Amino acid sequence: MKILYAVQGTGNGHLSRAIDVIPCLQKHGDVDILVSGIQGDLKLPFKVTYELRGLSFIFGKKGGVDLWKTFAKTNTRKLVRSIRELPVEKYDLVINDFEPVSAWACSLKNKPCIGLSHQAAVLDSRYPLPKNTDRTGRFILKHYAPTDAKYGFHFNGDGKTMFTPVIRKQVRSHEITQGVHYTIYLPAYDDKTLIKRLSEFKDIKWHVFSKHNKKELVHKNIIIQPINNEQFTASMAASAGVLCGAGFETPAEALFLGKKLLVIPMKNQYEQQLNAAALEQIGVPVIKSLKPKYNDVIKEWLTNGKPIPVDYQDMTQEIVDSVIARHTVPALAV
Repeated sequence: MKILYAVQGTGNGHLSRAIDVIPCLQKHGDVDILVSGIQGDLKLPFKVTYELRGLSFIFGKKGGVDLWKTFAKTNTRKLVRSIRELPVEKYDLVINDFEPVSAWACSLKNKPCIGLSHQAAVLDSRYPLPKNTDRTGRFILKHYAPTDAKYGFHFNGDGKTMFTPVIRKQVRSHEITQGVHYTIYLPAYDDKTLIKRLSEFKDIKWHVFSKHNKKELVHKNIIIQPINNEQFTASMAASAGVLCGAGFETPAEALFLGKKLLVIPMKNQYEQQLNAAALEQIGVPVIKSLKPKYNDVIKEWLTNGKPIPVDYQDMTQEIVDSVIARHTVPALAV
């Protein structure tokens, strides 16, 4: 069987999950990998057959997605050409993790496309909505990478069409200790803003992982370092807590590691608003920004915050097996 596995390359969450999903898919046949997007920091340890620019959301520097840069950096003509030229018809299965080129290529060529992503779950009616519904954001989330069948990952799952998060083996096997520093990953804030805001908490050691810096920088009680998968995982596993955006993989990993968690959803990113509502429902504190008016919430979290217990078992192979079994025709007995 020939499988195309298409992965969104904006951010690091999709790529992190792909590291564990790909070996599970390879047990079912030959797997070609497609990655589109220009905002990821991770490199997959597998041969990538198609590397495309795709349609990426561009992170800003003050807490949100920069919609203007997102529009300005989108090469519409190249995107359309990529969709038309991608040979999805030569694959037995196309499995899609919120990747638009393969999704629209399948739609154009009448090829079934199977969604296996967090985004396949976030719009489910069983999950809470944010206080302010963003109609434009909801429309984008629904139509950005359309699929025929949807299997989702969320903070809670039903084991049928929705599953608990894929926690990387690197995280599952890591030694967990209780340190005194706090691990920070807020890619929509620049280093200058983070230093200014975090400096107000003078007695706290902050380990910041930055998309905006290529070398380590130490400023009083703050260490800023470039994104590094191994160092980030080690920092989280040894931290006192994690402060991050309301993405999916990093909050899920922090919960799995038993770390107290505080999240700040990105502005102009409806998926993160939905994630924040779901996390708030299970007891994770949420703030809208790093503005000084939220200092008391941060101080309360630093002093009295508690981890939220979760049960995220390693089910990745079983999930992949189940999805593939539902979309392949059994061979006829001879």
